[in-house]
Parts: sequence; C-alpha cells; structure tokens
Amino acid sequence: MRRWAFVTTACAALLALVDVSVGTHGQNVRDVPIPHDVGQSVSPSFEGWFENPDGTFTLSWGYFNRNYEERPDIPVGPNNRFDPGPADRGQPTHFLPRRQTGVFTTVVPADFGDQTLTWTVVRGGETIAIPGHLRPEWVIDAMMEAPSKNTPPVVRFEPAGEIGWGPGGVRGAVAATFPDATIIVWARDDMVRKMREQQRAPDEDTEATAPRFGVAWSKYRGSGTVTFSETEPQIDETGKAVTTATFSEPGEYVLRVLAWDDTGPQAFVMAVGFQCCWTNGYLTVDVQ
Repeated sequence: MRRWAFVTTACAALLALVDVSVGTHGQNVRDVPIPHDVGQSVSPSFEGWFENPDGTFTLSWGYFNRNYEERPDIPVGPNNRFDPGPADRGQPTHFLPRRQTGVFTTVVPADFGDQTLTWTVVRGGETIAIPGHLRPEWVIDAMMEAPSKNTPPVVRFEPAGEIGWGPGGVRGAVAATFPDATIIVWARDDMVRKMREQQRAPDEDTEATAPRFGVAWSKYRGSGTVTFSETEPQIDETGKAVTTATFSEPGEYVLRVLAWDDTGPQAFVMAVGFQCCWTNGYLTVDVQ
C-alpha cells in the first residue's frame, strides 16, 4: 500500500506539472533533448580518487560523449588538455559513444592537498572543463568492492610480464607490420561475485548467476581507424585472449583493453554506480 501510494502521488505530481505547462501555452515547456548521432560535445568526468600505498593519490577519469554514433578524435592540445600542465597526462584522444567510466587515471603527489587538476575538452562548439581534487566525499574503493571483497582483474601483455589491476592498469608496447597485428592479453580474476549476487536465496539458479569475466578492446589514440576481428575475444583456460587489429594507416596507436568482472562490462554506468571492479590496459602499437 505504501509503495502504491508513493507511485500514485508521484504520478499525480507529474500530471500536475504537465497541466501547468499546457496551461501556460508552452511558455515554461522545454523540449526533451533530441538524440544526435554526430556533432555533439564531449564532457570529461571526474570519477573520484583513492590513496596509493606510497602516499600518493590516484585520480580516476571518464567522459560522456553525447553522440550516439560518432567517435571523435581530439588530439592533445588546446582542445584536449590538462591544467596545470603538462597538457598530456595520458588522456584518450579517441572518444567512444556515450558514457565511459574510469577510462584512465592521473597520479598526484602526497602533498597535493586542496589543489585541483582540470581536464578540458572542446568539441561541438562547447568547452567543458572538469576539476579533479581530493575532497573526502569523492574517495572511491577502486581496488576493492568493500562489501564483497571483490578485486579487479589482473592484466598483463606478456605471460610473465608486468601486471596491473584497477583503473591505473598496465602499459605495454609492440611493433607491427601494416596493416594487421596480432594482439594478445593475459587476464585472470578472483571470480568473486558482486555482493547483490552473494545475497541471492540459496534455492535460486546458481548457474545463471555464475561470476562473469571478460575483456574488450577499443582504440584509445591514433590518427587512423582500427578494427578488431573480435572486440571481445574469449579468454582461454590459461588466461590468454587473442584478437587481430587492422589499421587503416601506419603510425603509432594506443589500444585500450578493458578487463571486467562480475560487477559488469562497459555500460552507461559501469558497476551500477560503484568504481570497482575493472582494470585498464594500454598497448602502444608502432605500425610500420
């Protein structure tokens, strides 16, 4: 009864707003924004911060590309910069459609205090600048989902190479001969279920709620286009996932691999508002 009363009240309030708008002959009515495939702005997004073991701090960033189809390329410079400099702090220059969460990080010193680091993107006739900071209400548990103790996947670009996990991830580099390159990543996960799945009733279907785990590739930087034989290649029993990247022209590219776990793959908002648990990998490919 309480829920129905709440819904009824909310609907009545909405109808009242509609009636008022109609009664004013449209003077106070604002049209719903029309979705656009191309030509729209890109908003940087500050996701929050977390402390590192050495006392420094990591700021996590994402963005919202308002285009439904267009993937604009915005080189580092006046239209894609950080202030104070350097302007290049590892941000993307290729922007996927819609909301992309926790795409990269920047590390600030232990004495950063109340300073800010601002990411500015100019696109579609709009200049949008978002400051990053260390305000206490913006702290995030990027390296562990506290209720479930779930942690991000571990990623590497060599079988016994450097590992990375979390938004800061890991970086690697390979050389390739135009136009194709075989791209390999190794990934593993703790296979801990997200907390809301741990709380399911014991008699519910456990097979349907088995922990999920995957990787997804995309272009991050580079002048040409990149296509993948498999954007989300299967991970074998050794943790290896293989795909082929095809480049439209020679040059230096950065490819991003997103390793995600049971908190969910890339979506409008990953992990349903939480900032854990996924890992970024950045592979620089020198295409000759």
